[in-house]
Amino acid sequence: MAAEQTGRVLIVEDELLVAMMMECHFQDLGYEVIGPALRLDHGLELARSADLDFAVLDVNLGATLSFPIADALARRDIPFCFATAHGRLCPDHRHAGVPMLDKPFMLDDLEDAMRSATRIAA
Repeated sequence: MAAEQTGRVLIVEDELLVAMMMECHFQDLGYEVIGPALRLDHGLELARSADLDFAVLDVNLGATLSFPIADALARRDIPFCFATAHGRLCPDHRHAGVPMLDKPFMLDDLEDAMRSATRIAA
């Protein structure tokens, strides 16, 4: 697939194979991938400091939730989507309108979530 777009995407995902799949897909689309961050502390550091255009956040990072990362991204007006294998309802009302990817997801679903999050943030 040829590079169609450019930008910087943060991937926060504790399942390495899922993170690598997303990384390859975004790179194929022409994006620079930041991360993947496998832990909350690393994801939070990148969300606060990296130059980003979009982010994908796994809701559950082991025993922790990614909502502090979502808060940091929202403060910086960086669009993001969540990915989870635990249902479509977002357990944090502050981010109820954020697109949610159900795992396992198709790569087209990932692109749709990115477009949707970007429209919401605009």
